[in-house]
Amino acid sequence: MLVRLERLINRFSDMLGVVSAVLFLLLLVNVFIDVVLRYALNVVYIGAQEMEWHLYAAMFMLAIPYTLKEEGHVRVDLIYERLPQNWKNGIDIAGGFVFLLPFCLLVGYYGIGFAHEAFELGETSGDPGGLPARWIIKSVIPLAFFATAVSGLGMILAAINEMRGVKHEHHDKEAQL
Repeated sequence: MLVRLERLINRFSDMLGVVSAVLFLLLLVNVFIDVVLRYALNVVYIGAQEMEWHLYAAMFMLAIPYTLKEEGHVRVDLIYERLPQNWKNGIDIAGGFVFLLPFCLLVGYYGIGFAHEAFELGETSGDPGGLPARWIIKSVIPLAFFATAVSGLGMILAAINEMRGVKHEHHDKEAQL
């Protein structure tokens, strides 16, 4: 049961990695068009410039759950990498429950109000020619933090499963390399 739940969460995190990759490609196209418009045609489009930071922010925030699943997140590896695997698992479980989940759930919860307020006010860009519907990018904040909490739960389950003697998928991939 725990292994199936971990795999389901990992698929969710992988899907967000794909979404982030697509957002990155859209960002590249947007920047290319913006540069061509600006330097070849001498046209400045504020909406395209704002779309750059919207795409970048969404790409970055939605890639965090995938990065967590792939163990690419920042931690003090000088100490962590030298510890026995059971200690690493204990740190992942404790850190997930004490720091990661509460922080993500708190920011996600308050982010809902942040996005809802922008929606209710009909918040738009302050710049002429900027993007309307600022609530869309603001709603990515709670989405990303709730998704990171889900991915963090997957990390905790992976550590629990490994302590139970069930191999973690990510560690199996490393062993094959």
